[in-house]
Amino acid sequence: MMALSVFAEAVPMAGVAHGSVSLAMVTGGEVAVVAIVFGSIAGVLTPLFRAVARRIDNKSVAGRFPVNDIEERLDRIERAVDSIALEVERVSEGQRFVTKLLADKASSSLPAGNK
Repeated sequence: MMALSVFAEAVPMAGVAHGSVSLAMVTGGEVAVVAIVFGSIAGVLTPLFRAVARRIDNKSVAGRFPVNDIEERLDRIERAVDSIALEVERVSEGQRFVTKLLADKASSSLPAGNK
């Protein structure tokens, strides 16, 4: 029982019986100190964790796409765009030709107007 009383004196609320509750008084200064300590720790560790996360992310992105693969892919895209441009030019040329034929046919089939 002696150890419990010594422990109760050293640690607040250690020897309190189950039936009663004793609230420890916390002063504003203690709250401020705790807030300053945790705020300082968060202020220092947050940028460090972000820097480590960015470094890990940049390594994974650089490892996923080798430069040669990107160049080959861009070459294929360029060839595809060129072939699409050729097809669009052919279609537009055909449309101009058909429009010209229809315009010529319409002007020749119209009767001459009386002046």
